[in-house]
Amino acid sequence: MTEAASVEAAPLSLCSREPHVPADRLVAEMVPPPRFDSVRFDTYIPDPNQPSQIEAVKVLSGFAAGLGGAHASGSGKRRWFSLGGRKPAAPAGPRGVYLDGGYGVGKTHLLASLWHATPAEPALKAFGTFVELTNLVGALGFQETVRTLSGHRLLCIDEFELDDPGDTVLVSTLLGKLVDAGVALAATSNTLPGKLGEGRFAAADFLREIQGLSAHFHPLRIDGEDYRHRGLPAAPTPYSAETVTKSAYATPGASLDDFPHLLDHLARVHPSRYGALTDDLTAVCLTDVQPVPDQSTALRLVVLADRLYDREIPVLAAGLPFDRLFSDEMLNGGYKKKYFRAISRLTALARDAKGLVAQ
Repeated sequence: MTEAASVEAAPLSLCSREPHVPADRLVAEMVPPPRFDSVRFDTYIPDPNQPSQIEAVKVLSGFAAGLGGAHASGSGKRRWFSLGGRKPAAPAGPRGVYLDGGYGVGKTHLLASLWHATPAEPALKAFGTFVELTNLVGALGFQETVRTLSGHRLLCIDEFELDDPGDTVLVSTLLGKLVDAGVALAATSNTLPGKLGEGRFAAADFLREIQGLSAHFHPLRIDGEDYRHRGLPAAPTPYSAETVTKSAYATPGASLDDFPHLLDHLARVHPSRYGALTDDLTAVCLTDVQPVPDQSTALRLVVLADRLYDREIPVLAAGLPFDRLFSDEMLNGGYKKKYFRAISRLTALARDAKGLVAQ
């Protein structure tokens, strides 16, 4: 192999990337991520032992259909529809739905299906995580964000972060402005730090934390266990560093990074850019995976794991298994739900990477 060919075959490195994301891209990318491009209500597979999952599909389908002829003539306001596809309700009725359930029960699948099923042009619907929404406010400013989203028919917010009081108040205020403008809302959220012993998200906490908006949300309980591990084999054990490196070189478009160096690099890149950090990657290969040293680093890793999962980028790793990334203190602390979600998603991506292993 020539030297030039060898250079061309070398894997990419996340640590060498420092993307800059313009504000207009942040707005344009407020759509369901690639993993959820093709999901629909009829591709959601309810657990037959969980009637609430079957009911959720029925109720959300009716909610989407009710957002059809949204513009009321003359007033500039939109007419609102009650859940279940019934006739138009008075504006005092619920203007949004909150999906209440633990991680891995398919809330994001259902939220994306609602986005797809709502009869409106994509430009009139927005979908993003809580972090992405706060990043949008940071990029555009509060008033411009209100102006930009006020013309939308639906705003879907995944993983509403109740553990950040400042951002919760900011987004609650934003949502109040959007409700006044006639935007329908749908959301999922994580658990408050004070609810450490509970194995599910808490609708009452969500409705309380979004303050005066609680009357606009209809809580929809979704029970069940993590579908990512339902009936699936255990996550593959980590590979040797040699195997991961060899596989990275054999996989066009793969990245190869030392895990501790990647964690250091994440501290220099704003989390709003983690999606762009993964642009055009076919796989992420990591060596020397070891426990995350502190909570700030752990929270950044959670965001990266979410972006990798959204984009269906498999992760091939050497070192410790992903269920040993976070300390017992972290897994029993205020951000436990985030860490368990990250473990769940990284484990799924590790499973996806099995076919990349070089022989």
